[in-house]
Amino acid sequence: MKSNNFIERSIIWSLILLKDSIFAEELALKKGFLQSLDPRVKIISFLLFILQILFTGSLAVLFSFYMFCLLLVLVSRINLVFFLKRTWFFIPLFSLFIVLPAIFSAGEALLSWQIWGVKLIISRQGLAAAEIFVLRVITCVSWVILLSLTTKHFVLLKALRIFKLPQIFIMTLGMCYRYLYLFVGIIQNTYLAIKSRLGMGVQYQKGQQIVAWNIVALWAHSVGLNEEVYKAMLARGYQGEILAWNDFAMKIRDYLWLSAVVVIIWII
Repeated sequence: MKSNNFIERSIIWSLILLKDSIFAEELALKKGFLQSLDPRVKIISFLLFILQILFTGSLAVLFSFYMFCLLLVLVSRINLVFFLKRTWFFIPLFSLFIVLPAIFSAGEALLSWQIWGVKLIISRQGLAAAEIFVLRVITCVSWVILLSLTTKHFVLLKALRIFKLPQIFIMTLGMCYRYLYLFVGIIQNTYLAIKSRLGMGVQYQKGQQIVAWNIVALWAHSVGLNEEVYKAMLARGYQGEILAWNDFAMKIRDYLWLSAVVVIIWII
């Protein structure tokens, strides 16, 4: 039996995802330009950039924002190839397939050919609209990923409080992010334990029983852990809202960066 079965491949990819998350945390600790900015300033400036990208219809403006994003990647000491792999995967490619029918819309014919008696015409207007749509998607995705790579996740969640988001929402996201590490570790340890005791030659019905019992055990473990964590929070003074120490401090570079962002938005 092949060792690279579905379960093992899923666990391997989960571990790869976990390592990528840890690597992203290492990027946020680097001494780059964006890493040195106040998280609140980064969120506001990136939000302004994304809003400008969404509402502009100029291909030149979109391309300028994308190149500016790549420039910030370099000055933030992030590997450009690594960044491009993360930004061009799935969402931009999926948007490219979505927009393909738009290039055949009515307008000035740019290319035409006939297949099985059906005449296909690529219009200049449709191609221009498709270019703007794809470039807008990849630019927005690039800015969002750049924000997540240059900011620690728990710091980013804490900085979101400037938008007056409910504290319970921020707390839930933060706890879910931390429990992902624990969940992946439990899956890996459980699978290794089963494999070391039974090997790979497990019958179908026996495999179903093993999976079912492990699902029950994982559920019971999660319920128990949930109760223990809640009691620990109550013992530490939790009364419905987490009080976090706000160590954010605006510096001169933050004011200069925010001023430059406002000037760029105003000029464009």
